[in-house]
Amino acid sequence: MTIDVLLSGFAPFGGAPLNASWQAVQLAARELREQGVATQILELPVEFGTAGQQLAAAVREHRPRLVVATGLAAGRTGVTPERVAINVRDARIPDNAGESPVDQPVVDAGPVGYFSTLPVKAMVAALGEEPPVPGSVSQTAGTYVCNDVFYLLQHLLATEQGLAGIRGGFVHVPAAEELPVEESARALARMVLTALSTQQDAPVAGGAEH
Repeated sequence: MTIDVLLSGFAPFGGAPLNASWQAVQLAARELREQGVATQILELPVEFGTAGQQLAAAVREHRPRLVVATGLAAGRTGVTPERVAINVRDARIPDNAGESPVDQPVVDAGPVGYFSTLPVKAMVAALGEEPPVPGSVSQTAGTYVCNDVFYLLQHLLATEQGLAGIRGGFVHVPAAEELPVEESARALARMVLTALSTQQDAPVAGGAEH
């Protein structure tokens, strides 16, 4: 069976009982399947290295057309596809395995960064359709496990010959207190549908002054 999209979210961390990214992924997958999109989902541990390894194993197994990893961005108020992953681990708090790397590379001798291969601007534009969901292109995925997974995903897709043609990227969702997970899920489903049907990104401004 050909898989259209692999969606991942994270387990809870920092003492929270739930993670809005995993909640949103489960709801989005249901909506996508109802629309005929073959969807696989995966809950990742909040652990440097391990999360990216588990996602890589799933990508190799399913070989989807798209990979959309998601994570929680507390403090943000909209759904934000990430533009770039950077090759650094710099943890303000320990991950769920107790690791707190500081100024370490994600991949030794790897590129400084990787751009998303998803049409992030077109995905954000799709959020303006009725009913609208707040969102914008983000210029930073941080330096915690979200960025770690994003970088490892893009490195995998860029360097493993058997995965050529698979597009991937990362989307941050807000905490449920800022945006209900149902709306985040609606946004994810809409962005996946847009990415599946869009090869070239929209030529619109999506930058930021800071």
